[in-house]
Amino acid sequence: MLSASVTNDTAFHPSTFILLGIPGMQDQHVWAAIPFCSMYILALVGNGTILYIIMTDRTLHEPMYLFLCLLSITDLILCSTTLPKMLTIFWLRSHIISYHGCLTQMFFVHTIFATESAVLLAMAFDRYVAICRPLHYTSILNATVIGKIGLACVVRGLLFVFPFVILIERLPFCGHHIIPHTYCEHMGIAKLACASIKPNTIYGLTVALSVTGMDVVLIATSYGLILRAVLRLPSKDAQFRAFSTCGAHICVILVFYVPAFFSFFTHRFGHQVPPHVHIVLANLYLLVPPVLNPLVYGINTKQIRLRIFGFFIGRR
Repeated sequence: MLSASVTNDTAFHPSTFILLGIPGMQDQHVWAAIPFCSMYILALVGNGTILYIIMTDRTLHEPMYLFLCLLSITDLILCSTTLPKMLTIFWLRSHIISYHGCLTQMFFVHTIFATESAVLLAMAFDRYVAICRPLHYTSILNATVIGKIGLACVVRGLLFVFPFVILIERLPFCGHHIIPHTYCEHMGIAKLACASIKPNTIYGLTVALSVTGMDVVLIATSYGLILRAVLRLPSKDAQFRAFSTCGAHICVILVFYVPAFFSFFTHRFGHQVPPHVHIVLANLYLLVPPVLNPLVYGINTKQIRLRIFGFFIGRR
């Protein structure tokens, strides 16, 4: 009886999953890992530097820089949930991940992505208030409000992503345990099930469109209002600087959202998309933004740039 119970439990939920890596590119895994590892190191150094400078300089404890701290923290966690395991797959051929380890990785990937999306929205709102309502900036975005916004970003991610775990737990897998991916994510796991995954598909699309999609709409609205205010500036030089800054921000936001939505919709509708293209893009939206954000939001900011230069000059 005990043996039969163990067998049935294993058939319902496998004890382990096998992550294949990038389908069709297994022979190039060793070389493909080099650019991924390089970008991971850049993300760690860049975001770590931003955090160190802002946390050690009390003059930078202002709303814009506190939001930048939140962004750097989410970037560090986002890329660290997938890259270490991916590198062990590519270099050490360690393809096995436990069932609960896979669900844990899935939970953190989607939670941190949703949190970072909310942080980007908060930063867009911060820029809107600073440019369009400068006289009310400090009263609207005080320390208490920033703390509440940060907490709301995290709680929102937890609340919307936790049902993914419940939806996966209810599925039988009938011995299927090979995931053609470099990390565990909701639909990649659900597709292995030998039962209807319609609730998974519907809820996943609902979250993508209503939560992340709404973030995109509100971010676009904020930058639209900012650009309208910038066009009213009398100085052409001020307009150019504002446009260049907003343009860089918008480019990074597009790099974050476009591959993410491509990955989401490819799972549901993109049956003609080559698997290796899908998997590579699914990795890029978790890795490229953490590399670019310190450059665009950090080094592109005069106060942080001066402190970085001052740090290196002082070390000589």
